[in-house]
Amino acid sequence: MLIELLIVVVPLAAGALAYVVQGARARSALLLTIATLHTGAVGLLWVHQADRAPGGWLMADELGLVVLSTVSVLFLVVAYYAVGYLRDQTPRGGRAFVSCLLAFLSATSLVALSQHLALLWVGMESTTLAIAPLIYARHDRRSLEAVWKYLVLSSVGIALALLAVFLLATAQPVDGGSRALLLPDLIGGASRLDPWWLRASFVFALAGFGTKMGLAPLHTWKPDTYGEAPSLVGGLMAGALTSCAFLGLARFTQVAMAAGLQDFVRPLLIASGLFSLLVAAAFIIGQADVKRLLAYSSVEHMGLLVLGLGIGGAGAYGSVLHLINNGLVKGMLFLAVGNLVLAAGTSVVADMHGMLRVRPVSAWLLVIGLFAVTGSPPFGLFISEFSIITGAVREHHPWVAAATVLMLTIIFVGIAGMIIDIVYGEPAGAADESSSGAERPSFVVGPVILASIVLLLGLYIPAPLRAAIGRAAASLGGMRP
Repeated sequence: MLIELLIVVVPLAAGALAYVVQGARARSALLLTIATLHTGAVGLLWVHQADRAPGGWLMADELGLVVLSTVSVLFLVVAYYAVGYLRDQTPRGGRAFVSCLLAFLSATSLVALSQHLALLWVGMESTTLAIAPLIYARHDRRSLEAVWKYLVLSSVGIALALLAVFLLATAQPVDGGSRALLLPDLIGGASRLDPWWLRASFVFALAGFGTKMGLAPLHTWKPDTYGEAPSLVGGLMAGALTSCAFLGLARFTQVAMAAGLQDFVRPLLIASGLFSLLVAAAFIIGQADVKRLLAYSSVEHMGLLVLGLGIGGAGAYGSVLHLINNGLVKGMLFLAVGNLVLAAGTSVVADMHGMLRVRPVSAWLLVIGLFAVTGSPPFGLFISEFSIITGAVREHHPWVAAATVLMLTIIFVGIAGMIIDIVYGEPAGAADESSSGAERPSFVVGPVILASIVLLLGLYIPAPLRAAIGRAAASLGGMRP
């Protein structure tokens, strides 16, 4: 319990300290130090996981630990990137930028570790408050619109999620002897939960946390927000924030599955996943802005996550593995795209042609990211997407598998067309050869590390991680393939 508490409290205290520290270098050093300590503390949770007894409000169970580890590794890479970014750029907010980043780390850690669903909701709400000021980087009308759109739609989503928490509390028997809204008690006493209130709670949870994930048709905040936010912030939102929102939905799914509501829950998740894939496929084709394309790619991968969750079996295993892969590859892609946008001065594809001559390392990272994010072998997303698709076949949903393959193919064509234009197209506008130059190590080391991890997960999954993913999938009604 002490380590979990420190993982939440220390980044929050450091965020407050960063606001009063004078000097950008000192704030950057503080950011990197806390990110490193956070990753080290998460490593301790892996070492001592077997010694931890369930029952507290904060505890790293297998699913929470997978999410927390993904967030921690991604945040450490982004923190390293931010040191170089803050050396050149002066984002709006100054001191508040680092403070908000650290507050975001604290909030996402709280979500991942919460065993009490009301506390989890508090963490999700805190992520909204921490990340919103970071979106307002350009200080112009479009940036302001993106912030307001994110705040309004996120507020709607978080309100629906709060209603889901209330309904779940209502489903618990008054004299059942279980503690209110504590996950182990909810799962252990699932057979005594009122099924009507539990169904209503799950529907609101799907809508509420689905909005935070950006599931279609609740995704409309994503293109504007990802398009306007600095790329490192977009990477955190696409890789960490959405993973936490998925965890919130997965917690409600765990309870519903334990109560025997599979026949009610799974069709809703499958329908939501397929519709998100359909929307992503429709809007990725013909996109003119690379950051908005990444936003629709995020809609696609959120669809895959809930699709695997709804399929169950090997699909649930693939969903948990996909959460890790998606979190890391989105961070890698946003950072690589951020380098190219800084060089070109725009994220409009027509003005970014020929980036291989201008920023060769970042351009190659973008090509690698193309194959990784579209689930091509040998990257980790191939394994996770293959597990979801084979899970659909094994669970007697062949039409779901066929529809998924078709839409993934369309998405591959759409993303590949844009990235090939960016990398190999004829330079135009600001992105000509005269603007070429050496790339700063802090801008490329992080994406290279993330790409290496995603590649490694496609070739070999370490035994402790494989076992943890298997146990997490089992808690969601799934199993290892």
